Amino acid sequence: MAEARLKAGIWVSMALRRGNASGRYGAVLRKGDADAGGVLVVLRGPGGMSVLAQIRTAEGALAWMRGTGGAPVDQAAVDAYVARQVKFDSDLWVLEFESPDLLPPFEGTIV
Repeated sequence: MAEARLKAGIWVSMALRRGNASGRYGAVLRKGDADAGGVLVVLRGPGGMSVLAQIRTAEGALAWMRGTGGAPVDQAAVDAYVARQVKFDSDLWVLEFESPDLLPPFEGTIV
């Protein structure tokens, strides 16, 4: 039997609430499919930006990878990465959070 997964729209609402509660204010930059859309998370810090892309591990668990690499990047690099991903997946959600340490406001494994 397949494992039940949380709908994307519900997960997005949870992430925004956690971010706002912890002072890492967030916003939806692009609304995706409420049931099965993937998620990109843009983290904005004083030294630059980073994008986390939602992935699944080999075991099927939710994880994140730094789509723009390990070092902070500028707005142009973020915009280009997001545009490429949206071309590939039109159901994609894009969230942005203020994050001084470029870490997300929610728990998650970053690979």
